[in-house]
Amino acid sequence: MLWHAHASKLWDRFVIDVRRRLASSVGLVQSRFAHHARLSFARVAEYQKRAAVHVHAVVRLDGPSGADDEPPAWATAQLLIDAVHASARRVLVHTPYSAAVGELALRWGNQVDARSLRVDGDGPHDDAVAAYVAKYVTKGASETGAGLDHPVATRDDIKSARVSDHVRALMHTCWSLGGLPEFEYLRLRSWAHTLGYRGHILTKSRAYSTTYAFLRAERADHMGHADIPGTVKERQWRYVGSGHTPGAVLIAAGVADDLAESRRLGLEARHEGECY
Repeated sequence: MLWHAHASKLWDRFVIDVRRRLASSVGLVQSRFAHHARLSFARVAEYQKRAAVHVHAVVRLDGPSGADDEPPAWATAQLLIDAVHASARRVLVHTPYSAAVGELALRWGNQVDARSLRVDGDGPHDDAVAAYVAKYVTKGASETGAGLDHPVATRDDIKSARVSDHVRALMHTCWSLGGLPEFEYLRLRSWAHTLGYRGHILTKSRAYSTTYAFLRAERADHMGHADIPGTVKERQWRYVGSGHTPGAVLIAAGVADDLAESRRLGLEARHEGECY
């Protein structure tokens, strides 16, 4: 649960370390790396059957201006693969000391698989990669049997949740750890439904691809200018009124009369009871 809660921080340190290794491997000062190349990525988190999160990521080396800029000649796929493997082995995050669990050093697991992606070559096609990543984006926590799609407010909510005994135990652990002052900053009880994982399912670097804001603007522009057969466009609006329709007025009046009569009969019955 503590690994889940620190997974996003561990990823941030991994990306920073990859940049450092790339810069040092070609004799660049780290502060000058951005003038020569840009590291971009898209990352998807997935719950395994044992309810542990693992990461699928596409990591790319571009020129300094981003995806439309050619990378430098030294930016080879093998150089990037070597940096990914080395950084995955090296980076770690320490938890604060706790009398309950001690101080933990959180790392990536030993199963790290880095492959080269090519449109025309031995690697997977980019469309296949997009479909592979999209499969995990559309999976919620409940679909994988790991946690819930909504927060829990009490331990009773965990007890009544429709999850496996294993997942229920993990949620209880998250709730218990969330009550310790040293882990208060992690807000584990608020994230007990996702087993402590606090990040988004999908994250990407700014220059990896288009932005959601751009896509929303494009969609709004398309819907505003597209000609859809059979669509009537009315640009002049006037206020007609609000409230019940004539038929609904009669129904509402009948309901009000029934409620009033029910209250009158209740008062009479109470009064007769007091008299006796």
